[in-house]
Amino acid sequence: MKRLVLVFVLALGADVAQADNGSIYLGAGVISNKLNDILVQGTAFPDLNKTSWKVFAGFRPIKVFAVEADYLDLGSATAEGACTLCCMAACRGFFQSDAQAFAAYALGFLPIPVPFLDLYGKAGLARSQLNTKIFGSGTSSHGTEFAWGVGVQAHISMFGARLEYEQFNVPNTSGAKVGSLSVFLNF
Repeated sequence: MKRLVLVFVLALGADVAQADNGSIYLGAGVISNKLNDILVQGTAFPDLNKTSWKVFAGFRPIKVFAVEADYLDLGSATAEGACTLCCMAACRGFFQSDAQAFAAYALGFLPIPVPFLDLYGKAGLARSQLNTKIFGSGTSSHGTEFAWGVGVQAHISMFGARLEYEQFNVPNTSGAKVGSLSVFLNF
């Protein structure tokens, strides 16, 4: 049993020591996100359950580790709703919300024996911005929160595709839940 563990550790160590030629990658994708319960200063704004986009860039110095920077456009929404003016007259107004985020991650790849497939987890920080407007007057809230994700990617030569899920908190909401389908290019 000890020999089996030793062989496994040596094989894993050899796999980790073999670099991926300083692999830099760039990608873009389509995201489907949920950003619900947007409540700013007691006013409810429209949820962002949208299809939008993301771009990312990363550096993978060894087979089991990478660092990555992402930009996610979380979409925008407008809804008409009831409001009350200072003179207590009823009116209708437009409520708008939009959000975006920058994220920085460290990625860990599982050492599976399939050369064209990677399973990974990622953890880092997301800097989000939530903009809300009512009658053209708006507020903006920012936050930097812990972010995490999991994914699978397939690659052949320089080209690849990935499917992933990410989650992070956004101030004044119940948090962002993002699924994405992306393509990338290795350099």
